[in-house]
Amino acid sequence: MNETPDKGVAYLEFINRENDFRHHRYGAEMLQYEYVRSGDMRAVEEAERMIRSAETGHLSDDPLKNLLYLCICNAALVTRFAIEGGMEPEKAYNASDLYIQKFDKAGSPDEIFDIHRQMVKYFTRSVAASKKENIYSKQVIQCIDYINYHLHEHISVAGLAKQVKLNESYLSALFKRETGVNISEFVILKRMEAHENMLKFSDYSLTEISDILSFSSYSHFARTFRRYHSTSPKKYRDKHYGKTHLTDK
Repeated sequence: MNETPDKGVAYLEFINRENDFRHHRYGAEMLQYEYVRSGDMRAVEEAERMIRSAETGHLSDDPLKNLLYLCICNAALVTRFAIEGGMEPEKAYNASDLYIQKFDKAGSPDEIFDIHRQMVKYFTRSVAASKKENIYSKQVIQCIDYINYHLHEHISVAGLAKQVKLNESYLSALFKRETGVNISEFVILKRMEAHENMLKFSDYSLTEISDILSFSSYSHFARTFRRYHSTSPKKYRDKHYGKTHLTDK
């Protein structure tokens, strides 16, 4: 009869406590995958930070193999979240196979880290492209990209019109026609998405989250958040902290 792993798990927990080691918190680890699913390029830096942290798992006594195994595990998760985000499944699985083959041939940690970064960037861009394909004009795509990268700054119609070299009135009409909402509403929706992720996965205070994404005050943030979620930021965090799109199913 095969033995259950309970004894080994208990022993490993003891060793980790003795060495003051802990794994990433589940919620903190999931942020990178939520970014991938959203086509948000912040996934690249977040995944880099996580894979290089001191809280990754111990899968092998060989440092190179340990990193290899961690990256292969990450490839599997990134692939599933990319499919959740809209990437065509067969394309995603083939890309996963390709990157795992590249990991397997790598001869140094630096090479593995570089492949890992390329992988997360590729999957995130593919998700972002799938969300835009055959939907938006070039100028609207440029506006959406600019908004996604500058959510922490003040964003105006005039500034966007200058970026894409269009008349403000024409851009406003074009954006509303293609996306279904006006520019200011779209910016708020994207900030709400970002706030949702920060409330779920970060340890920033509510005031810090409000400041990071350029609300004039916490009260303004709270009012806006309640309008979209029918609850306060605090109650939303209490209910959803650490949960992901996949675990909610």
